[in-house]
Amino acid sequence: MMSWRGFGSDNHAGVHPEVLAAIAEANSGHAHAYGDDPWTGRAIAAIRSQLGHDAQVALVWNGTGANVVGLSALCKPWESVVCASSAHINTDECAAPEHIANVKLVPVDTPDGKLTPELVEPQLTGFGFEHHAQPRAISVSQASELGTVYSPEELRALANVAHSHGMVLHVDGARIANAAAGLGCSLAAISGEAGVDVLSFGGTKNGMLAGEAVVLFGDEVTDDLAYVRKQSGQLASKMRFISAQFVAMYEGDLWQRCAANANAMAARLAEGAIARGVQIVHEVRANEVFALLPDERVAALAARFHFYTWQPGAAPGHSLVRWVTSWDTTAEDVDGLLGEL
Repeated sequence: MMSWRGFGSDNHAGVHPEVLAAIAEANSGHAHAYGDDPWTGRAIAAIRSQLGHDAQVALVWNGTGANVVGLSALCKPWESVVCASSAHINTDECAAPEHIANVKLVPVDTPDGKLTPELVEPQLTGFGFEHHAQPRAISVSQASELGTVYSPEELRALANVAHSHGMVLHVDGARIANAAAGLGCSLAAISGEAGVDVLSFGGTKNGMLAGEAVVLFGDEVTDDLAYVRKQSGQLASKMRFISAQFVAMYEGDLWQRCAANANAMAARLAEGAIARGVQIVHEVRANEVFALLPDERVAALAARFHFYTWQPGAAPGHSLVRWVTSWDTTAEDVDGLLGEL
């Protein structure tokens, strides 16, 4: 089979060898199904050690499933979720939150992919008015779809807004490991400790084969979570193989090593591109780089280095492209692209 390496997505990367080894180790003998196995117990303990020992954890198959389950557990069908227009739940989940979680999304335009209290507050109207979808959640992506990152203080400010209105703060943490590595903080500091109520806790983009977790904090812990997960088609029968990956990733520092490499390669790519006269549009704090390239160069470069055009015609004669680095991106990979620039 053809082997290639590129910058299209961290989903394009393979599985970290330590994760594969953990899956193979779990593939011995029989084990009870649906999470009643030793690996799942260890995985939940490992996640709690990172996020808080009182957190409620439910493992699921994928990121869309995690967002759907998390929002379904805390939102009723007549309630709404405020999110950035660029949010994954709004642009890349085929209306799953609306169709399965039965919530109304209220997208808000942002300059950098991040919500602020000032952007959110005007959307929080109609409370108690039966003709209006009732605001229930603020949802943010960490890191955002534009590669920007929320600090603990920024999350706390949004949580305060949500809680002052009886709402919850949801974080789509598909790249939360990259955000924590970029901020130099713990995972807890940008989740439960910052007032987050429900977290989609990512793993696949950071070196796992498949698997995410839904994590509830504080007063939002609910017995409904197990039933929502099952009804949403996100309860794995052979759970041990998802759980073993979380054990490998979060019992030690593998998550940090994977995220740190991806972030370092993104920084190398951005710095090298700037040195070659390329404009980088958003601050690079995680593993995504957004660059303006001349239109005549994009197709040939993308064919060789496998990246996506994010916004054609973003500037006269230029398109906005996205480069994503991964746990296995090397300096040689980066320097190959820089050489062509």
